[in-house]
Amino acid sequence: MSGIDNVEFVVGDAEDLEYAPFAPDLVVAHLCMSDPIVERASRGLSPDGVLAFVCFHADQWCETGRRSRFAYDESQMASLLARTGFAVEALEIDREVRKFHTVEEGLAAAVGLEERWRADGRWFRFIKFLEEGGRTLTRSHLVVKARRR
Repeated sequence: MSGIDNVEFVVGDAEDLEYAPFAPDLVVAHLCMSDPIVERASRGLSPDGVLAFVCFHADQWCETGRRSRFAYDESQMASLLARTGFAVEALEIDREVRKFHTVEEGLAAAVGLEERWRADGRWFRFIKFLEEGGRTLTRSHLVVKARRR
């Protein structure tokens, strides 16, 4: 693999996997983050190891009026990382706010999300937002790199 011979990929449930037996130098996660994942990474990463991830920001789909249970704002994430022994090297927000002229454009933008949002009650809140004149849909993520102290 590109001349790198000291890489091992471990696949498992991120919320249940204990990293300690592997003592990795790097743990990477994408759109899956929780307190237990950070806590396990802290226990298992080698000294000076890196935790790098992208997770939902608190503003993700804020138009639905319901925050994802996997979403963090900047201060929550900074506190979690500090509490678990990490020094933050980068913590940025990647945000895109799509704007629409009509209700139909807003509905079209969320068409792939309808089934999931109907199941958890977000769809009706998004429809209400559009009916009341709202014309946005926000995609927002935290991009983080932290080093174990």
